[in-house]
Amino acid sequence: MFQIKILFLYLFTFFIVNDSNDTKTINYNKSRQNKYFKIGLLIPDKENLSAKHGAELAISMANKKSQNRNNQFQLVVRSTEGPWGAGSKESVGLVFDDEVLAIIGSLDGRNAHLAEQVAAKTKIAFLSTRATDMTLSQAFVPWYFRCIPNDKQQAISLINGITKIGNTDKIAIISTNDYDSKNAVKTFLKVADSMNLSKPKQFLYEPADKNIQTILDEIENNAIENIILFGDNLFASELISAKKQRNMPQTIFGSLSILYSNKSSKINWEIFDDIFVISSNHWFNSEQTTFQKDFEKKYGYKPGVSAAFAYDGTNIIIEAIKKAGSSRDKIIEELTKIRYKNGVTGNIRFDENGNRIGNPDLMIIKNGYPNELQ
Repeated sequence: MFQIKILFLYLFTFFIVNDSNDTKTINYNKSRQNKYFKIGLLIPDKENLSAKHGAELAISMANKKSQNRNNQFQLVVRSTEGPWGAGSKESVGLVFDDEVLAIIGSLDGRNAHLAEQVAAKTKIAFLSTRATDMTLSQAFVPWYFRCIPNDKQQAISLINGITKIGNTDKIAIISTNDYDSKNAVKTFLKVADSMNLSKPKQFLYEPADKNIQTILDEIENNAIENIILFGDNLFASELISAKKQRNMPQTIFGSLSILYSNKSSKINWEIFDDIFVISSNHWFNSEQTTFQKDFEKKYGYKPGVSAAFAYDGTNIIIEAIKKAGSSRDKIIEELTKIRYKNGVTGNIRFDENGNRIGNPDLMIIKNGYPNELQ
């Protein structure tokens, strides 16, 4: 079934790209006359500002540091809200209308697949800063890259954390029914089986049924000791609050997705006290202090996970362009070799499939603030 969906995505993208290619011609000389190196950013909708702000800050700082005013960077933002297929349409627009040199995608897995298909057809670097779906890198597109830990890497870190902290025989997964969560759970179960972890009980959160209390009843009835959450920030906040109101003792672990707050508002960290979460490391290094201060001064709120990965992703593309110039082929080549050090989410380099190398750490939230595990 998945292969059929991918084939359909490819055919859908093929016709969009070919139609654009018949009517538009890329003119790099025009872009260089404007003295800008253009970088594209795809966001889910116009209200999702966190990734946009993170990328903008990276562009602003790079231009401020540049000693050559004739080689400035420009961010071109397009949103993918609307009917299915908007991810392809907007990606094509970035390539042929805006003439960007690379595309960054702060998108969910479905839209990231559409953007990746355009990148595959047009041979332009596509760097994902949000989608963790394993199948994105399994398409083996040599110019696809991902700077966020994928589902397998997060699963390994969660399992290692549970093994170290709690009872591995009493685990439950609570997830939402969206595309990304379903894929994350599927990958987690495969990894758990390969690491000889007891098969967790699974519960599906249904917002329409308001079934959180029913799920928590089942958690208690089955003597569950550890809960793993896969879903968005709103879901996680609601479930954790309900659990705390009932004074339930279970330890909660969460994927990076529960920390995503895409709109320009801060995460309510107090709700997450005593929760173990995948860490992007950006709360703990010296670069984070500067990044957080600059971001909050410019936009009026503290940056979260979405902003941090978009910031690092944009800086990676900037570094590649500085070395490669406006050649798309050379930009791709530089990305395969890149060793990005001291990013706000840590050091970044890519494997042969474009995945970020290395498994992430876990952190614990204490008194409304992330803390490293000792």
